[in-house]
Amino acid sequence: QVQLVESGGGLVQAGGSLRLSCAASGRIFRFYAMAWFRQAPGKEREFVAGVQWSGDSTRYADSVKGRFTISGDNAKITVYLQMNSLKLEDTAVYYCATRPSVLISSAPSEYDYWGQGTQVTVSS
Repeated sequence: QVQLVESGGGLVQAGGSLRLSCAASGRIFRFYAMAWFRQAPGKEREFVAGVQWSGDSTRYADSVKGRFTISGDNAKITVYLQMNSLKLEDTAVYYCATRPSVLISSAPSEYDYWGQGTQVTVSS
């Protein structure tokens, strides 16, 4: 089993920054792919960013490229999402997820383990 716990969400003004953390525990291996998804009210869950624990590969949604950065700390088994230049449309519940594969998929159905989510609200 794998457990994921997100933290770092909150209320921020447009243009501001937040850093989300996802602490993993349990039977997680270095080759797992980790990802952040988000879900706004009335919308489907969408891919935001993904990373391999090895750090060799990252992937971003077009909507966040150049503003968000995903990174991992192998020692702490924690994944971070640094979010800069936040926009109103970034408001959502953010979830981290992992799958036992080296491939970073953008499809939520491809991920086996999920955290409980953390709310990010961007105000004008």
